[in-house]
Amino acid sequence: MVASDGVFRRKPVEQIATEHEGELSRSLGLWQLTAIGVGGIIGAGIFALAGAVANQTAGPAVLVSFLIAGVASAAAAFSYAEFAGLIPKAGSAYTYGYAVLGEIVGWFIGWDLLLEYTAIVAVVAIGISGYFGFLVQQLGLTLPAWMLGAPGTGDGHVVDLFAVVLCLLIAFLLNLGIRAAARFETFVVGIKVAVVLLVIVVGFFHISTANYSPFFPFGVGGAITGAATVFFAVFGYDAMSTAAEESRDAQRHMPRAIIYSLVISMILYVLATLVLTGMQNYREIDPESGFSSAFASVGLSGLATVIAVGAIVGILTVMFTFMLGVTRVWFSMSRDGLLPGWFARLHPVRRVPSRVTWIVGVASAVIAGFLPIREAAELTNIGILLAFVVVCVAVIVLRYRQPDLPRSFRTPGMPVVPAIGVVFSIWLITFLDPVTWLRFAAWFAIGLVLYFAYSRRHSALNSGRPR
Repeated sequence: MVASDGVFRRKPVEQIATEHEGELSRSLGLWQLTAIGVGGIIGAGIFALAGAVANQTAGPAVLVSFLIAGVASAAAAFSYAEFAGLIPKAGSAYTYGYAVLGEIVGWFIGWDLLLEYTAIVAVVAIGISGYFGFLVQQLGLTLPAWMLGAPGTGDGHVVDLFAVVLCLLIAFLLNLGIRAAARFETFVVGIKVAVVLLVIVVGFFHISTANYSPFFPFGVGGAITGAATVFFAVFGYDAMSTAAEESRDAQRHMPRAIIYSLVISMILYVLATLVLTGMQNYREIDPESGFSSAFASVGLSGLATVIAVGAIVGILTVMFTFMLGVTRVWFSMSRDGLLPGWFARLHPVRRVPSRVTWIVGVASAVIAGFLPIREAAELTNIGILLAFVVVCVAVIVLRYRQPDLPRSFRTPGMPVVPAIGVVFSIWLITFLDPVTWLRFAAWFAIGLVLYFAYSRRHSALNSGRPR
């Protein structure tokens, strides 16, 4: 155990890798982990935000937005893969930052992720609700305005009830136990990938190259701003890494699952956005249900309905991955004493943190019910980008501090590749809306008070902590 004084105290990596064995159920194999990663990456980026960014921010250059975000994400993914093999524990960036850069750094990254991941669950729920509204129209049905749609649109709508119900449904599924929940996730990811492939193959035959001109209608800056907005759609692997403690062989499987999920997802993203902006002029793309409206515009309304159904089912996997992520980060912080231990209690049979899962389910339901998708999305980016910075810096520091640690995966191009992840992440942060900074500063301030009022004294690394 390290010294108990100072906000930069940290646990030895060797200790973290071996403690708390047997608490969470180890049930996940390589392809289940990969499915969770793909489930977290592919979803809102294609089915919800791609249309919104193309219509309002980047035009056809939304493709460039995804490529920029993908490059930054890949640089960080290698760092996550190295840590996932080295420290196969729940907590992801929180645990890695805590182990290498100290408790105060780990605390703030964990505190950020609690907000960011919860907001992502809400964003995705709102995106599904938009496709549900499209599907209802296609089927000729009529539902009360208060059941779906974006709050604040001027139509008298107050609560997105459909999004609220989805958040609570995912919380219920996660509480069934990781084995049952992962089976559901793997099945639904298969449906989602099939729908995306259908979109790409059929849409390819309805592309009009005239729709690609002008390619940068909002300028290059629009594409960069779009990258900052869609960035959260290409980092589901970091939430997946929080499941390391529930993997049957985390040191071998986690690094591979991270890389596999990012490669599969980026190929599908690039092809899908190329089809979307080729089928319909960016000005006419529906920001809430882009692909369904694009197929309807070329006379394929029946296929548009299929896509809407696939989107509703498929995007559920994103909600699953990030709600899994936030509950495991919260669980890890509570187990380390930085938050009350009451939150770290596991269900006696299912071995899942039921208490925090229901709390997150309700919190995400509130955000999804009352905020428009763009405002909710802007809550997600800055904390994730800072987490990427911390993980990329930490992997460099640990490589030079303890070069002989047994690593099942080693980040290539050290230290250049993780440095690229740092630079890209900071660069993208500068393009975020000032309101995002204000919200982050407020959350940061609350965390600062909580850390010094409670967490520092109750930390498991404080030998004199209250009992």
